[in-house]
Amino acid sequence: MTDSVYENLAEALDKLPNGFPRTPSKVEIRILKKMFSPEEALLASQMTRKKETSEFIARRTGLALEDVSTKLQKMADNGLLWDYEEEGKHVFRLAPFIVGIYESSSLDHELAHLVEEYLSNGGAEGIMRPQPALHRVVPAQRAVKSEWILPYDDVKAVLMRAKSFTLRDCICREQQKLMGHQCQFPLRTCLSFSDSESPPKESTISKEEALAFLDQSEELGLVHTVSNVMKGMGYVCNCCGCCCGVMRGITDWGIENSVASANYYARIDPKECAACGTCEDRCQVHAIREENGVSVVDRAKCIGCGLCATGCPSGAARLERKPETEIVSPPPDFKIWEQERLRSRGLAE
Repeated sequence: MTDSVYENLAEALDKLPNGFPRTPSKVEIRILKKMFSPEEALLASQMTRKKETSEFIARRTGLALEDVSTKLQKMADNGLLWDYEEEGKHVFRLAPFIVGIYESSSLDHELAHLVEEYLSNGGAEGIMRPQPALHRVVPAQRAVKSEWILPYDDVKAVLMRAKSFTLRDCICREQQKLMGHQCQFPLRTCLSFSDSESPPKESTISKEEALAFLDQSEELGLVHTVSNVMKGMGYVCNCCGCCCGVMRGITDWGIENSVASANYYARIDPKECAACGTCEDRCQVHAIREENGVSVVDRAKCIGCGLCATGCPSGAARLERKPETEIVSPPPDFKIWEQERLRSRGLAE
């Protein structure tokens, strides 16, 4: 089987809202070869974001139903496809590269370097520049007044309603560790949750542990980011500017809108500022600098995470809610997010 199946798969992935842009070096084909067998690539390349049963996929592709059903389930179990139960039917769809296939991959030294090459040579630009952004920032819960917080920013309330929780290693820090970067932050920071009960596994934690970790990540100085929707959040990434892909969009690749900022901004009172530098150290996007003996926020760079406010020993830093004219609400749900994203990429259906 030739490289054509991987070329076709790359094209199919790039037609998804998230995108999978091609590069002159075709490093993306080498990435797909690490993740998919030729048979898996052939099957996935014939799928889209449309949800289909294995019977429908078998008829459409002309492949044997038993073989298709077995392959689809194995691929879904390995994170290469997404599967759902809808209206009493088991359905499958093509998963995007980011956020999706990549986060479920088994990283090794070679794949880590291939992904870095891909992101640095057009992949990050093509995935993170289009809008709406993949992720949005949620302010540190201790940094905002309860009467200010918008419903879709209240992560603690979402966690309180959830029934199962996992805490796993961050794929971004894993990748950077394999690249030789020694991050100061812990590896196990990827918090996922669900409204339904799930069988216990190694990464399972309790609701109390999940809530405690949310506070702990703020104390450490990590930025909360979630899927850029009002409803349907299933994870909280706790990000640093040196490893996280969407944060590196800002810090490494100059993509200012690679993550949707929170509807808040930091302000530092110069009369109360002790110029200790804590806020500068905690700011993951380098939006704070010292100027004339006090710390100053560059509002154009501020993403509204609130880490400066939660870490300021003198109480000089605080979050302010943006004026109503500047409030940008995320898409209501993932379906609408995908539609808006396709339109912004000129791929409206």
